[in-house]
Amino acid sequence: MNKPTTDHPEVAIFPPVIPLGTLVLSIALQWLMPLGWLAMADPLVRMLCGAAIVAIGAFITVSGRQALVRSGTAVNPLHPTTALVTGGIFGWSRNPLYVGVSFALCGVALIFTLDWLPLLLIPACLLMHFAVVRREERYLERKFGDEFRRYTSHVPRYVGFQAAED
Repeated sequence: MNKPTTDHPEVAIFPPVIPLGTLVLSIALQWLMPLGWLAMADPLVRMLCGAAIVAIGAFITVSGRQALVRSGTAVNPLHPTTALVTGGIFGWSRNPLYVGVSFALCGVALIFTLDWLPLLLIPACLLMHFAVVRREERYLERKFGDEFRRYTSHVPRYVGFQAAED
């Protein structure tokens, strides 16, 4: 008997758990085994740069969330997507919420001298890609078909360039 399909992406991990877990783990590692690399930078410059990066990340994330809410679709991937959002910040990145949170965490690392945070963001982003983003994309392709495929041909998955889809 076939497993019934559900009308949501069936992500392997609830997305906010990944950045939150990464932040908590980086704080613990910084406390247990401080590296001290970021502390070598001028504190004022480090904090100003960090604040600017957090602001950029917050802007990207909030813009993405607002675009989803305005379109009447769910922000939470555990609920059905009712509209394919392609305008605004979604015309720049297919995943602005995840991009924005990653930027913001880099800024947090600078502000609070969390050397482990940028290092842990690498596996965290890989986990987000395979456990969340790829599943969301398969779901959106099933649900929106050619409309989603056209969108993916014009807008990069994350930012900056349109790489070959794997």
